[in-house]
Amino acid sequence: MISYLKGKIKHKGGGFVILEVNNIGYQVFISPLLYADLRFDQEIEFYTHQQVREDVLNLYGFRNMAELELFELLLSISGIGPRSALGVMSIATLDDIKESISRGDPALLTKVSGIGRKTAERVVLELREKIGKLSASDGKLGGGQLGSSDEIDALMALGYSLSQAREALNGVDAKIKDSGEKIRQALRRLGK
Repeated sequence: MISYLKGKIKHKGGGFVILEVNNIGYQVFISPLLYADLRFDQEIEFYTHQQVREDVLNLYGFRNMAELELFELLLSISGIGPRSALGVMSIATLDDIKESISRGDPALLTKVSGIGRKTAERVVLELREKIGKLSASDGKLGGGQLGSSDEIDALMALGYSLSQAREALNGVDAKIKDSGEKIRQALRRLGK
C-alpha cells in the first residue's frame, strides 16, 4: 500500500499530476483546488489513498492526513466514489465540510456534481457521529459561522462564487439570525 509520496511534479494532466519519486513517475489524482496551486518541478509531498480494484490501480493525493481521513470516510458511504469524494473536498474548506455534516445540513454536499439530495442526506446521517473523531485541521471544529444553503444560494445567484459567499457570511455577526439581514450584511462586506 502506497500511503505517502514526496517528489517533483513532472506533468500536470486533467485532474492529476505525475510525481517523480526516485526516477519513478506516479500518477496521482488530486482535487481541483490543490491542482491549481501546483507548478512544474515543484517539490511536494502527498498523503495518498491507493484504490485497488480488478481493473484499476489509482492513487489519490492530499496535502495532509486530515484531508485523507475525510476522503476515506466519504468513500465508506454507499454511492460515493473517489471522483465524488474529491468533488466534495473541492467545494469548501475542510472545516466548512465538517461543520456542515456535524450540523446535519446536507445542502453543501448537494452542490457536488453526481450527489443528489438523498445521497447527501445519507452522507450526513452516516458521518455525523464520526466527523468529530477526525483530526481537526486547525484544532477546533465549528469555530466559524457557516451560512445556510439558502443564504449561500442567494449570494451565488447575485454572481458571487461559493467561496466568496461563504467568506462573507462567515464575517457576519453571529447574533444575527434573520436570513435577510445576514444576506444584507454579507453584501455590505462584499461591497467593500
